[in-house]
Amino acid sequence: MNNLVLEIENLSKKYDDYVLKKINLKLEKGKLIAILGSDGSGKTTLLRLIAGLICKSEGEIKVLNLNPLKEKTKLMQYLGYMPQKFGLYEDLTVIENINLYAKLKNDTQSVDKMLEFTRLKPFKKRLAHDLSGGMKQKLGLACALLSNPKLLILDEPTVGVDPLSRIELLELVKQAINPKTSVIWSSSYLDESYNFDLSIILNKGEIIFQGSAKTLGADYEEFEKEVIELMGGYKEEESVIAKNYHLAPNDIECCVLADNLSKKYGDFWAVKNNSFCIKKGEIFGLLGPNGAGKSTTFKMMCALVKPTSGKGYIMGTDIEKEAQKARSYLGYMSQKFSLYSRLSVLDNLNFFAGVYGLSGKNKKEKIERIMKVFDLEHYKDMQSSELPLGFKQRLSLSCALIHEPNVLFLDEPTSGVDIIQRKEFWGHIKKLSQIGVSILVTTHFMDEAKFCDKISLFNNGEIIALDTPCELIKKANAKNMNEAFIELIKRRENE
Repeated sequence: MNNLVLEIENLSKKYDDYVLKKINLKLEKGKLIAILGSDGSGKTTLLRLIAGLICKSEGEIKVLNLNPLKEKTKLMQYLGYMPQKFGLYEDLTVIENINLYAKLKNDTQSVDKMLEFTRLKPFKKRLAHDLSGGMKQKLGLACALLSNPKLLILDEPTVGVDPLSRIELLELVKQAINPKTSVIWSSSYLDESYNFDLSIILNKGEIIFQGSAKTLGADYEEFEKEVIELMGGYKEEESVIAKNYHLAPNDIECCVLADNLSKKYGDFWAVKNNSFCIKKGEIFGLLGPNGAGKSTTFKMMCALVKPTSGKGYIMGTDIEKEAQKARSYLGYMSQKFSLYSRLSVLDNLNFFAGVYGLSGKNKKEKIERIMKVFDLEHYKDMQSSELPLGFKQRLSLSCALIHEPNVLFLDEPTSGVDIIQRKEFWGHIKKLSQIGVSILVTTHFMDEAKFCDKISLFNNGEIIALDTPCELIKKANAKNMNEAFIELIKRRENE
């Protein structure tokens, strides 16, 4: 009897160019399998081919001994699939979404069980649109688990999710499946690989590693070095941006100051009594679970959301009283791609350079230099909506830096980009701080937190710890920031 859940031979997918190239895989039933890689590596394309959602260009593929296209109807009986982007109906409630999927899968008897299991029952009348990121992922997982599938395909279920919630989602999956269920789980978080029987790492449409993550290193740092080598290696270079940056002189003690900032929506405190000071040249990390209040804090400090109480200052300027002046000192890269999608790369850079008061030869030289630094020259005439995610992030950072601000706000700047691109980003960020730029940053990659001079750990809208990464690790009696984050959040929730 065939014990394979997946058989792939020389599988390729081509659009204008190859997205996947000569993929060969044989995966056993009943295993937890991780497909790892950055956005654009080919993960989603591979999972969509497995689920029979798109046609292959070359090669052969069998899923549960079935042809995923020719025998798609039969395969769907055994398949649970959760797409990368929230594939449910945001204008329907939780219960309406799950009832809809239950009817499609002919499994209405499992609805209450799934609501209880994912702890969504208290929120069953809430619109999907109003759920937090982690709760949306749980709802998507509940729908995928209906009818007890033989193969569960989860496309980046932990994207943009904090470390504690990532662990929780994986534990939910392990509890929900039976020993014969196969799970294929894609992710851009390489550290998740240690939780799986088998890890497959993709880079530019090709498999660069297949096996147990433990063979690459006993801990994440060793593992990361090996993956970087497999990707061609990385050598830190001088930051051309920092070298040519013209920082306006200042003698302000706190370049960014939050003084008891609070934001209340009805009876809910999104942020409560948040105070911190970011000095000249300091990298300040704002960390916390999804929904902790990080983005609300960012928006208040950018004068995009009015505080309920408290004050915020950028370079000594009151963000409420003199919002325009405060913003002129600030470069802001938002969590979601927020540039003009129908404009080209060059048009976006020209627009933002103009907004920040650049003109003439100075404007032209700065745009040319920043396009070269971030390797955007080849894409300058492409609509920004068509860019790969990693290049969207580069363009967002370029637009935030074009006017050489004293203060830089980065809301998850490296989400979705590969390890090497993350190192390049942080190379620029560290060099900018060294010349005096004050930086506020959020991230869900805890290995990036070590680059911060100070970290404010947030939970339920309040600061629960404020210290250097080393001190937070000591306080948590942990080995690294990932363990420290989880331990300190758990301690607070158990108080």
